[in-house]
Amino acid sequence: MLRHVPIKMLYYLFTELLPPDFPGWRLMTYVTFRSGLAFVLAMLIAIFVGRYIIGRLQLMQVGEIIRNLDLEGQTKKTGTPTMGGVIIIAATVIPCLLAAKLNNIYMLLMLLATLWLGTIGFLDDYKKLKFHNKDGMKGKYKIIGQVGIALIVAVTMFLNPDMVIVENNEIIDAGTNRVEEVIYNTEVVKSPQTTIPFVKNNNFDYSSLTSWMGEHAETGGWIVFFLITIFLVAATSNGANLNDGLDGMTAGLSAVAGIALAVMAYLGGNIIYSAYLNIMYVPASEELVVYMAAFVGALVGFLWYNSYPAQVFMGDTGSLTLGGIIAVFAILIHKELLLPILCMLFYIEDLSVVLQVAYFKKTGGRRIFKMSPLHHHFQKAGNSGINALIQRPLAPIPESKIVMRFWIIGIILAVVTFVTLKIR
Repeated sequence: MLRHVPIKMLYYLFTELLPPDFPGWRLMTYVTFRSGLAFVLAMLIAIFVGRYIIGRLQLMQVGEIIRNLDLEGQTKKTGTPTMGGVIIIAATVIPCLLAAKLNNIYMLLMLLATLWLGTIGFLDDYKKLKFHNKDGMKGKYKIIGQVGIALIVAVTMFLNPDMVIVENNEIIDAGTNRVEEVIYNTEVVKSPQTTIPFVKNNNFDYSSLTSWMGEHAETGGWIVFFLITIFLVAATSNGANLNDGLDGMTAGLSAVAGIALAVMAYLGGNIIYSAYLNIMYVPASEELVVYMAAFVGALVGFLWYNSYPAQVFMGDTGSLTLGGIIAVFAILIHKELLLPILCMLFYIEDLSVVLQVAYFKKTGGRRIFKMSPLHHHFQKAGNSGINALIQRPLAPIPESKIVMRFWIIGIILAVVTFVTLKIR
């Protein structure tokens, strides 16, 4: 019988081809077990297959081009293999193909986004190495690619009948004016709604911004959603790219954000936990926990080689992909407006570059920071001849300490993101 059946992945092997009394059959029906399996597989692939990939990159002399910015230990990084993002991508995608439900639209979109953004980053790295051009692909082409995947995600969420939500409603106690119970509507709806912090009812409908359009308000709401999706994918992807300048920093921050988003996906995909947090229920989105478990496992495995001193850099193949993955994932689970808190460090990196360039042009050569992106500011000594508004810290901070402090801030931001859902 098996010879007539096409090759199946682990999930389908256990649930469709094997009898229910087969050991482990029932475990594969639980998203928690499959998520744990995806995490372990991803970590092992990143560690063991990653070692082979690093060796191949060394043989191919795919080394990072380092510009001398007069930073401590910077020149020692010259020649370190780059394009290590392929390790993260492979270690994320393979476990998903094995352990996930591949007929789930949320999973399919995440896999598409991963490969799409990875391709953009790969082409950028390839151009840098092939033509010894530090700038790589022109920025406008990266933006076009990021806008492209953002539109695919947004349009699919608008058109696909399986991508719906169940709205939560509060029953208020008349005496105490407190929420007595959270109930859910009996029907699923397709609506441009998201979750926002710091308000009594965490639901926010983008259509409320276009109420002036009358009967076309909902259409206007979807248009607003499209624009926000494009902005967040581009901003988060580029923020992670700019943040990728110190060993292990971007991988660690992405892992922290990934864990937070995985928990949100699990809670939002379970009607009981959704009711506790008083957030919308997103049917079938719990499958995304498997994806994010693989993603985090891949990052942990990659840190085996990328932590200070790094044996491999992720390059744009990795950094552009990581930020885009985080943004797309948050959008799919309707938590995109929590990204400014969760990924604040990425956006600060974006902003530091924008402000630095604008101020430099306006003042004819003065700077706000000693260097940008912001993490390099802390590596430079103050009062060292750089005409910058902010000179502190005067003594340069070691790279490993900067990374650890950014990680700590990232963890605090992840905790704050959850706390905001209960502060009203």
